[in-house]
This record gives sequence, structure tokens and C-alpha cells, in this order.
Amino acid sequence: MNKKVILVHGYTKHYDDMLVLKKNLDFLGYEAILVDLPLTFKYITDAAIIFEERINEIICSLKEDEKISLVGHSTGGLIIRLLLSNTKYIEKIHRCVLIATPNKGSELADIASRISHIFINIFKTLKSLRHENVEKLDLKQIDGIEIGGIAGNKSDLLLGKLLKNENDGRVEVNSVKYKELKDFIIVPYNHEEIHYKFEVAELVDNFLRNGNFNK
Repeated sequence: MNKKVILVHGYTKHYDDMLVLKKNLDFLGYEAILVDLPLTFKYITDAAIIFEERINEIICSLKEDEKISLVGHSTGGLIIRLLLSNTKYIEKIHRCVLIATPNKGSELADIASRISHIFINIFKTLKSLRHENVEKLDLKQIDGIEIGGIAGNKSDLLLGKLLKNENDGRVEVNSVKYKELKDFIIVPYNHEEIHYKFEVAELVDNFLRNGNFNK
């Protein structure tokens, strides 16, 4: 089994936001590796270039028969999908899990753009999350790499009140889910806590081992 897992944080966060998930996955027998990306003032495409450079380093250090898995929270999941769409190392990547990822774009980013173009031009990662800009990423489904999606539906965060559909306080459930996912599950957590929960680490473990979230 492939035990090396790369963890990718979300918008406005840094590697330390994934420390709890790393601890939980380490407990479950993985070697979780953290990355730090500029996901506040840079476009997603800029951060993806840095991520690919880091992945290249990790892959070059692997044994011949070894692979890595990728797990992203929120915007980190889009970084993973962008990597998969462009990387030359597809054969070295096992499975991926996207946690609370706005795969179809962020309604909150759309709202922010209507309120202030200045704001989203400063926070370029947020601008990248607008529905039309996520579509422009042209994210591809790569044959041979299974991807699972985990969404939360505990909408107790302030910004969640601006969203009409079922959501985790930041991202709508119907944006996390897309048809090419191998498996999809909804858990009762909000966007800020979902990746901290041991139950979610167990779901990640299930998918990386079996290709589904069933225990």
C-alpha cells in the first residue's frame, strides 16, 4: 500500500492548518507530508506551479515501485486537480481526496467580486475561485487516478448565511460534488473544522486503501 500522502492547505491558510490531519493520518500509519503555498495574494495557477515543483522533488525521491497520494482541503483540492491536469508524473500518483473543495467555484467569491473588484484584485486566490475562473482552469479527469470528495453541511459560520444552498459555511455541497468523483460523502462539519476531525481522517484512509469511503 502507498503510505506517503501530500497534504495541501486552503485559501488564506498555511501548512500548519493541516497539522491535525497530518497527526491523525500518521496515527493511521501514513507518512503525511506538508506543503506551504501562496494561497492568499496569488492566483491558483501561480501556486500550482510552486506545488508541482515540490511534487517533482518528492517524486524524484521515491523508490521505483512507490507512489504518493494527495489530499487537499478547500482550495488545496483545486491545486491538486490542476496538478493532475498538467503533470507528467501521473503514473506515480495513487489516489486523491478533496475535502470541502469548491470544484465548481465559490459563490462567496462571486459575491465578493460583485461587492468590490479592488478586494478580489488584492486577494487573487479568491478571484481565482469565481465560478467562471474555475471553469477556465479546464480541470481534466485523468484515467487511472481515483478521486474522492468529502463535503460538510454544518452551516454555522457567518458567511454561510449568504449562501442559499446546503453548505459548510463557506462552500456549497453541490460545488464539492462533480460527476467524475469515484465516491462522495457528506459529513456534519463546517468548513473550518472538517479536516480536523478524526472521523474525516478515517474516511480519507478508507478511500486511499479501498477507493471508497465505506468502512
